[in-house]
Amino acid sequence: MAPDAGEFDGLLLTSANAIRHAGEQLAQLRKLEVHAVGDATAEAAGNAGFEIASRGSSGIDELLVGIDPGLRLLHLCGADRRTPRDGSQEITPIVVYRSKEIDAPNLPSAGNVALIHSPRAARRFAELATGRQSIAIVAISQAAADAVGAGWKSVTIAAEPNDDALLALAASLCNKPDPK
Repeated sequence: MAPDAGEFDGLLLTSANAIRHAGEQLAQLRKLEVHAVGDATAEAAGNAGFEIASRGSSGIDELLVGIDPGLRLLHLCGADRRTPRDGSQEITPIVVYRSKEIDAPNLPSAGNVALIHSPRAARRFAELATGRQSIAIVAISQAAADAVGAGWKSVTIAAEPNDDALLALAASLCNKPDPK
């Protein structure tokens, strides 16, 4: 059952997955303005009929600093989430999706570029990958880069925490000759 929208001033969204997986009850929250982290999240919310009040580009902390500290926010989120460092707002998290680990896929062991979207994905990839010294890591954020650990061919961080920047960086690495 969706919470009473009247108890909140806005909806906090840190992933487009919250919109994708919130289900039919999401419609009951449509009167709430959205504070979204990232363009993809804001676009998903807009496509679902929500008004976008604010949009952050560098994570939840940057977004929260730029909005009214007295807001009561409903945070539709995943089970694995990072708590804001200094959120002055009253934030009520509601888990609407969860990522599930899969059995070890058949990962190539050398000469690849791996795109890492989150600290959780980074830790799991590090558990499964072999041949670290020949795999270049492209991380969406500093937190994801830190979580993947050491020993890789390289670890680089996208200029902005979004898929376009991540893919552009990966493409540049794939198109760069390997100095041997």
